[in-house]
Amino acid sequence: MAIKAIVMDIDGTLLTSEKKISPKTRQALVAAQKQGLSLILASGRPTNGMRPLADELEMAHYNGHLLSYNGACVTHHGSQQQLFNQTISKSLSQQILEHLKQFDVIPMINDETFMYVNDVFHNTLHLETGDFNIIEYESRGGNFQLCEWRDLAARLNFPLNKILIAGEPAYLQKYHEAIYAPFKETVTAAFSAPFYFEFTAKNIDKARSLEKLTLQLGITAEEVIAFGDGHNDYTMLEWAGTGIAMENAVDELKSIATEVTLSNDNDGIAVALANFL
Repeated sequence: MAIKAIVMDIDGTLLTSEKKISPKTRQALVAAQKQGLSLILASGRPTNGMRPLADELEMAHYNGHLLSYNGACVTHHGSQQQLFNQTISKSLSQQILEHLKQFDVIPMINDETFMYVNDVFHNTLHLETGDFNIIEYESRGGNFQLCEWRDLAARLNFPLNKILIAGEPAYLQKYHEAIYAPFKETVTAAFSAPFYFEFTAKNIDKARSLEKLTLQLGITAEEVIAFGDGHNDYTMLEWAGTGIAMENAVDELKSIATEVTLSNDNDGIAVALANFL
């Protein structure tokens, strides 16, 4: 069956390790849109953090869409009209943020303008690649201004699309089940990177939101090719007719992929599209 839509994760998939879209990948994706294919970016990122990349891919000209917050929000890029928006209630968000106080993690929440953290100076992760200012990285990537709230749970007065927590990879791997356990019946949670664990509303993931969007577009799952690298891409690749894991993807994703392409640093998307389109 002919491919009608291309869906891709951003970090670790569309972007290189230098957080750029390679010229070859950009050329392939713009060419695909010119041939009539729909382009959909699906990421844990906030909507504001996806728009510059969508502009670079000329998605406003070709009816492209953004699935942000792991699918909690779906936006038509050209008009910036929200087609779907699902939040975690204020009271439940407060319970989660209160629960997180007992763990050595860095919670980050946001509205349209600000990213809120407990302590702007409690910001460093010690990764294999070196020390990393995670708060600066996340606020810059989402185009947010930083705001410090010493008690996020007490100050919060609006519902959230997502609660993001950052932590040392080994620590999150050890404690993520305890972090999630009290809320398994009320929210969805997943790793988006070894140092990121994210909460969204119950039954929110990339696949469910893609199903709603593609139904509106008149496109079936079999007509979708999806690219990803992380745990939060699992449902998306499983749902799509053609699911492509990047060479740098986690093993769980590779195990259910239709095919494994080259890495994000070696034009994996462009190489796979040349084979499937």
